[in-house]
Order: sequence, then structure tokens, then C-alpha cells
Amino acid sequence: MIPRLVVAAPSSGSGKTTVATGLMAALRARGLQVSPHKVGPDYIDPGYHALATGRPGRNLDPWLVGEERVAPLFLHGAAGCDVAVVEGVMGLFDGRGETDLASTAHVARLLAAPVVLVVDAAGQSRSVAALVHGFATFDPRVRVGGVVLNRVGSDRHEELCRAALAAAGVPVLGAIRRDDAVCTPSRHLGLVPAAEREAEALAAVDRLAALVARECDLDAVLRLARTAPPLDATPWDPVRALAETGEPDGGTPLAVDAVDAAGDPGRSAAGRAGARPVVAVAGGAAFTFGYAEHVELLRAAGADIAVLDPLRDERLPDGTGALVIGGGFPEVYAAELAANESLREQVAAFAGPVVAECAGLLYLCRELDGRRMCGRLPGVARMTDRLTLGYREATATRASLLTRPGERFTGHEFHRTTLVTDAEPLLRWEGGGDGFGDALLTATYLHLHWAGRPASAQRLVSSSRSPSVLR
Repeated sequence: MIPRLVVAAPSSGSGKTTVATGLMAALRARGLQVSPHKVGPDYIDPGYHALATGRPGRNLDPWLVGEERVAPLFLHGAAGCDVAVVEGVMGLFDGRGETDLASTAHVARLLAAPVVLVVDAAGQSRSVAALVHGFATFDPRVRVGGVVLNRVGSDRHEELCRAALAAAGVPVLGAIRRDDAVCTPSRHLGLVPAAEREAEALAAVDRLAALVARECDLDAVLRLARTAPPLDATPWDPVRALAETGEPDGGTPLAVDAVDAAGDPGRSAAGRAGARPVVAVAGGAAFTFGYAEHVELLRAAGADIAVLDPLRDERLPDGTGALVIGGGFPEVYAAELAANESLREQVAAFAGPVVAECAGLLYLCRELDGRRMCGRLPGVARMTDRLTLGYREATATRASLLTRPGERFTGHEFHRTTLVTDAEPLLRWEGGGDGFGDALLTATYLHLHWAGRPASAQRLVSSSRSPSVLR
């Protein structure tokens, strides 16, 4: 039994992140253990959630992981906590295409969680009640348990809104005044990640905590969270998830021909008795996007994790047997990444398995906006004004480190760069495709959530190379 609530809104820009992050931080300041979650594939908001709670921010996305895993993943992340706060995405009922698949409402139903609706009250008063009434009655399976009014202009404005909502029968849990001091800077893909501005981000979270504690009724919020019923689900477990893949040891590595330190051919580093291969995972300011479950799956598959900062580290971590380069903002740091020539050369020459997503794909290319990158992939990337965004259902065209021909992958694409290459795509989906792959490489723009496909972690670890044979 975990008290929980979902923070939603009629539309993007209403103040969900302000209220959700402020609630997390304010409840933590009360001495509660708060579990932070985010609906959808977004990586940036969970970074602020982590600062607010001191726990990893975790995503809940039925499209990426399958709806049957949403409650188990929630219970896994919220284990031992006093309350969980789930920040929604877009408008409450906005899902994939014409459906509510992967919407905030979908996740609220899967979690049997009450919804706190954040309403931007600027420019309206009594009309707020009509808006809330529509959202509260649109889908009877979704319980709107309260409202937080955002951007309230004055005491009189608040009185009018509260009176209208009282007649509509929906309790007001808080009314937040307009405050430009709590704004978080944005750029071409949304908020600037917390990892890039840690001191400022911590200060912003503290301001949000004070604001929400002052303007919201935290006791009423907790009472609402405690109305959530017990969930009939078993917490997700990375070891069990790997055991249920149906592929012993994640499947046979593809023509890796690894040789262990004793010279025994055909055995991967993961297969040697007592050996734990080291998987280097890119981090730092340029590579801030990653799901917490990926590292948990890699460890459960038998790997040790070392963090690599391509902006600062001139060498791969000692003993690196595999490399994961996830998402982030290499376009913002292209000059610094290019200047780290020694690491770029090591990555280009690395003979072990590599998984790269979006930012990692760009880093492995020959160039990014005219700056030299690693040159591992035959492509040139550049920034554009066009946003490429959306869920994808992709099919693998051939075998690679993580793919087998005909396998299907559910992923998410989110970038403003374009890649020029003559290579045939590794993955295809309706209206597009991209990616590179071979026995030791999978690189694509698609962001994947390995909790929905745990064999990916096992395939990487099973293919990891012994450091003694990487040169």
C-alpha cells in the first residue's frame, strides 16, 4: 500500500512540473520518503524530481514498456516510500495519436491513483469550474480528486475561482500566485537539465518547495494520496525480468569471437567464471538522458558500471568491456567534445560492444555541426530548426548487437538534428527509419526503455569483451 497521486493538467504549460516538483520537495522537507515518477519518455523532468526527493526519478510509459509493467515498475521505484508523486505529460487525456494510450489518464488508471489537476487560472475566474467539470467527468475511470490553481493574480481572483469550484464539487488543494522567480530556463528541447546547472537547479527546487508548502494544503494532498487502494501487482525485479526473457544469457553473441585472458577462444568476458565485465556508461553534462532501470538491468546481467564523462575524461575507465552512450545534448557541447581528442580516438578504436542512442549516435558520427566527433559511424550530423518527435514502432532489418532480423521495438524519437549518410537503416518504421549495426554495435536515434526489452541488457553484457583482447 503506497499512498500516491498523479499531477496532471488540461494542457502543457499549465504548471505541472512546478507543482509536482514543489510537492515532492515540500513533502520531503516534512521528513517523508517521496518516490518521484514521470509519465512518458521525458528524461529532463526526472532530473529535477531526483533533486527534490534524493531518489532516482523514474519514468512510467506504457508505450515503451507495455502497460502490464507500469504498476510493477511503480512499485519497484516506490519501495519503502511514504508517498509517491507522479508528474503527468501534456494534457490529461493526450496519448498516442487519436487514443489515450500512454497518456497521463492511462497511467492514472493503471495505478488506480487520484489525480490533482493543475489549472492555469490566468485570464479566467468562474470558467475554471466549467473546465474542471469537463475534465472530472470526461472519463469516469479517472478520478480527479482536487485542483491546484496556478498563476492566480490576486486574493479576489482566488476567491472567485474557489467559489466556482466549490459549486462544482471539486476541492481546491492550493492556489499559487504568479512568481517569475521559480521559472526554469529552457532551450530547443525543453528545460535545461538539472545536471547542467546543479547549484541553480537545487536553489530552484528549494524555491518550489517553499512556494508549494506556502500555497498548498499539504495535509489535504496527503489525505487524497492515501485514498489510493492497494495495487494488485508484483514489484518489478531486474533479475526476474532477465530470467523471463526467454533467451538464456540473452542469446548467443553474434560472431564476437572474444578471447579471455587465458586465451580461450569463443568465450565472452561475461562467460568467464568469476568475471564481471565493466560497462562504461556515458554521463556528465553532455549525456544526461538515461533510465534508472538500464543500469539496474546491466548489474543484474553481471556487469559492473563505470561512469564516463566525455567532456572531462581523456580515457575510457579501466577494464572497460562495453560502452553505452545514451541521450543528451552533444550539440550544445560539440566544441568541448571535439577538443577531447584522446577520448574520441579511444572510442573510435574500441573493439568491444557499443550501444548508442540519439546523442550517442551523434557522438559516434564523423562530424557534428562541423566539429570532429569519433568517426565510428559513416555519417555527418547537423542542427536544424525542425523538431522530430514521436513514438515509433520499429522493425529490425538485420542482425546487430541488440537486434535480430524482424524483431519489433517500441521507442521514442526526440531531436532537432539530422544525419546525412548513405547507409541502409538498421530499424524501419512507418514514414522513416535509421540506425547502424553490426555484431558489436547498435546505434539509433530511437530511445528505448530496456525494462520493456530486458534482453538488450543481457545481449550487451554477454557480448562484452575482455580488456586483454581489445587491442
